Amino acid sequence: EVQLVESGGGLVQAGGSLRLSCAASGFKFDDYAMAWFRQAPGQERKGLSCISPLGGSPYYAHSVKGRFTIASDNANSAVTLQMNDLKPEDTAIYYCAALDDCALEYYSDSSVTDGYWGQGTQVTVSS
Repeated sequence: EVQLVESGGGLVQAGGSLRLSCAASGFKFDDYAMAWFRQAPGQERKGLSCISPLGGSPYYAHSVKGRFTIASDNANSAVTLQMNDLKPEDTAIYYCAALDDCALEYYSDSSVTDGYWGQGTQVTVSS
């Protein structure tokens, strides 16, 4: 059974930090691009960051570049998202996903169900 389980969400004040983790099981982790998305109430799903199994520099959305850092731990089939300098507009449910590639614009369409997705973890940033 494929599972992606996110953890590490919570309530934090603006300017604070959180570290999200995603534990993966049930599939060959090394074969997939690992990504983080978020969805705020009333908004579309948005791709934030992605790391390819082929290597190279991770991708970051403009809104989080310089504040968020993605890291993949292949030995433990896990991916993390370190989030610093959080802002109220970062408030959302955060999801990790195992995808065929890092075409995040495609996967940001909520009608797209390709890949494997976690259930999400809530991040709330107070002002």
